[in-house]
Amino acid sequence: MAKTIILGYGNPDRQDDGVAWHVIQSLAVEMGVTEGLEGNEGLLLQGTAADLLFQLQLTPEIAEVIAGYDRACFVDAHTGAVKEDLNIVPLSASYQTSPFTHHMTPQTCLSIAQNLFHRSPENAILVSIRGYDFGFSRDLTDQTRSLARKAAGEILKWVRQPEQ
Repeated sequence: MAKTIILGYGNPDRQDDGVAWHVIQSLAVEMGVTEGLEGNEGLLLQGTAADLLFQLQLTPEIAEVIAGYDRACFVDAHTGAVKEDLNIVPLSASYQTSPFTHHMTPQTCLSIAQNLFHRSPENAILVSIRGYDFGFSRDLTDQTRSLARKAAGEILKWVRQPEQ
């Protein structure tokens, strides 16, 4: 079985921006992870079908982590600039610049892993989930909560079908 990581990122204190945290929590329960679920940004949880990681944002250091995996699923919120409310796209290693010093894309993480460690996941996807409100709250809006459940289901399907 291919070694798989699911890496969620966003700010759980900014309502729908934290949707990935909720997805990671849901997947942890589905995969039988019973310890270390509450507020453990940066903790790598060992799941039965995949490992789970949540970060506030992507950083260059994550490249070392993902270099040890065959498959990677990145989970994040989007603001509606993407047409689909739940968008799942394949990724490839590609260095991308950003006008924001604190912003790194999954493609750049893959590129750093490839360049520094000569290895990156061969199969990588981005699951982006529409956020509707980015106020100061740990609760998701009803719309995003529904999309988070759907996203978790789609991710589980992807995990269980390693040839895709």
